Amino acid sequence: MSTDIHPSAIVDSSAQLGENVKIGPFSIVEANTIIGDNCTLDAHVHIKSFVSMGSGNTISSGVILGDLPQHLGFKGEETWVKLGDNNILREYATIHRATGVDIGHESTVVGSDCMLMAYSHVAHDCTLGDHVIMASSANIAGHVDVGNYVTIGGMSGVHQFVRIGDYAFIGAMSGFGQDVPPYMIATGVRGALQGPNSIGLRRNGFNAKTCNSIKKAYKLIFRSAVPRKEALEQAEQDFAEIPEVLNLIEFIRSSKRGVTSAGHGSK
Repeated sequence: MSTDIHPSAIVDSSAQLGENVKIGPFSIVEANTIIGDNCTLDAHVHIKSFVSMGSGNTISSGVILGDLPQHLGFKGEETWVKLGDNNILREYATIHRATGVDIGHESTVVGSDCMLMAYSHVAHDCTLGDHVIMASSANIAGHVDVGNYVTIGGMSGVHQFVRIGDYAFIGAMSGFGQDVPPYMIATGVRGALQGPNSIGLRRNGFNAKTCNSIKKAYKLIFRSAVPRKEALEQAEQDFAEIPEVLNLIEFIRSSKRGVTSAGHGSK
């Protein structure tokens, strides 16, 4: 099918458009942009320069991609926003360009099969994996790394340089200044771990042995009186055959900001 551009839309002649791209009324696509096959831009979408997206993305009204980073050290370098395939960006979601290699990265990156709900914001130099869901008005600051299959609840905030591990679930109206380990649920204004994301893990095909091992490792590392270093070493020995537990241990050991602690009454 041919590309369909509404007469009121403004599309720079140098923009690279794939097959079957649809661009709605009053949308703007600037120069130095790449839009893959089968992408749909609704009305009043603004794709600024240095944005690249793969195929099958659906961009709702009011979305702005590629605006300048909100960082005083940015000096106008050529940096990008890069999206994968089959993402859904709902009304007024925003993603900012990176700050450049002297400060951060060359690109702010969103993987594939993600959903960014209304008014969510991805700041400069962030990296989102695949199958990430950001609920309405969730905001992540600069340099945040988000793993695969992560859910971030509505009106939550994540401090700059924080990491969120694979399959983590962030509750609504939560705030985080330290890393959230993979496979965990975390909630609260001053966010705390509430235990493994057991339901989410089962829904994504994790077997009972793996789920139970993650739960036992969590209790040992975060809920026991064993010092953290010794707990990690013990968990590494006890669950040496469970890759997910080893991933959890490595995530904790590699943390630079520290890891979110367990909340009172967590399981």
